[in-house]
Amino acid sequence: MNRRMLLGSAVSLAAMPRRLGAQNAQKVVRIGWVTAQQASSLAPYVEAFRSGLANLGYVEGRNLVLVLRYADDHLERVPELVAELIRIPIDLIVAQGAAGVLINKLIVSVPIVYAFSGDPVLAGFADSLARPHANMTGLTFMAPELTAKRLELLRELIPDLRRVALLAYPEHPGEHIERAYSEETASRLRIGIDYFPTGKLEDLTAALAKIAADPPQAISLLADGFALQNRDRIIGFAMEHRIPVISGWPIFAESGAVCTYGPNLNESYRRLGYYVDRILKGAKPADLPIEQPTKFELVLNLKSAKKLDIGIPQTLLARADVVIE
Repeated sequence: MNRRMLLGSAVSLAAMPRRLGAQNAQKVVRIGWVTAQQASSLAPYVEAFRSGLANLGYVEGRNLVLVLRYADDHLERVPELVAELIRIPIDLIVAQGAAGVLINKLIVSVPIVYAFSGDPVLAGFADSLARPHANMTGLTFMAPELTAKRLELLRELIPDLRRVALLAYPEHPGEHIERAYSEETASRLRIGIDYFPTGKLEDLTAALAKIAADPPQAISLLADGFALQNRDRIIGFAMEHRIPVISGWPIFAESGAVCTYGPNLNESYRRLGYYVDRILKGAKPADLPIEQPTKFELVLNLKSAKKLDIGIPQTLLARADVVIE
């Protein structure tokens, strides 16, 4: 091989990595995550969201930057966090929970995908589930009929059940629908319902005082951001007064509720990746219908049940997706 051929080979080899690098280069997308909640409450769901993105080819450190912002239970901070994300800049915002309500009132230049526990139509996000507003779409965790199922589960746990306290945040979009399902089912099962609207901490304090004065046989706690923020106080009170709690999200069972039945939130947060992927590939949010949960899970806390001397029927244990011992 002569000198000219050696030089030619060297030039070709030198150029090859640059050409391969250009072929393998991927656009890096930046996704902002904003929530009014604390990081500790949402850690498993952020990981589920990451998993959903990874399944679609978006991996941090390769072609994805995920920017997380938490308002630490101060909803009024959400607008400044959104502004901060836009300045970075980001390609899309994922709004978790009540953060979506505030973002809906802002003028935001990037698409919004949300995971929302309330009714998105009543919250003003959409004309219908099939028709989201122009720049926002996503998932709702609300399935009001599940509140009826929870009362049926309570009857299985407590065969002589006659009276239940219903704790709910009245401003949660769709709360009145969940309450209606609860009251309708309670009437069918001949169970009395004591309704306690808890819109602020003073209301919760008053409600717990009334419950302590005349304890019901169980508490049905509607799942929303307010209940999540105050779950330790509510469940701690209930355990102290030997009142079993049932709710809709697994984190309540992990915090001591005897039972939860509701959407499989890990699956829902993984599903958010689908919306992100579609929009990043050019779909308009308004063309992506809002989804309701399709997968549900029953979680039983045997430790709490034992403390309250509640026997869990084998038929219920056999149906449980998760058992906390």
